Amino acid sequence: MHGKFITIEGGEGVGKSTQIGRLKDFVAGQGVEVVVTREPGGTHRAERIRELLLETSDEPMPSTCELLLMFAARSTHLENVIQPALARGACVICDRFTDATYAYQGGGRNLSTENIATLERMVQGTLRPDLTLLLDAPLDISAARASARNTAAGTSDRFEQERRDFFERVRAAYLDRARQEPKRFAVIDATESLEAVTVAIQQAIAERLLKLSPAPRS
Repeated sequence: MHGKFITIEGGEGVGKSTQIGRLKDFVAGQGVEVVVTREPGGTHRAERIRELLLETSDEPMPSTCELLLMFAARSTHLENVIQPALARGACVICDRFTDATYAYQGGGRNLSTENIATLERMVQGTLRPDLTLLLDAPLDISAARASARNTAAGTSDRFEQERRDFFERVRAAYLDRARQEPKRFAVIDATESLEAVTVAIQQAIAERLLKLSPAPRS
């Protein structure tokens, strides 16, 4: 039995990390093997590429270099983690995937979506997520959350240091992707409470993918 591939997308400060942990527990509670992973990253080599992508440096990184590194990391991630897990029937939950490339490199960096699509076909073939959960929030809210998080951590990565207009383009590109593929995307209002977002995610999973029962509200 082929497994299910769920991706969770969204810009900075929309609460993906918290919801991924809750989603893992929900799916695992149904007796399904769950593999949680992330992009860029997920394997030893892909995590090293992640470090290159996120580190701040006096040496500017060309946008095309950034795009190619994303797909280089994705290639080893697919080969060594995602595809084997799906082949054995596991549910793979991935923190960002190729939609993030369309949003960050396509929207944020203004790179050609045709070039991204070419790399997507080269690296992924016909593999696409079964369901993509897009956590969305207005930029004023998500930016304030991200800023508070980075202040508490005392650090921020290369993407988090981008200007507001970059993140406006990222959000617009994400929402455009969701409009283009409404059967694959479920757009979740990330301005709601943690519990409300969790319930919305569980309902999307139950209704559109795994036919599971959402956990009761507490």
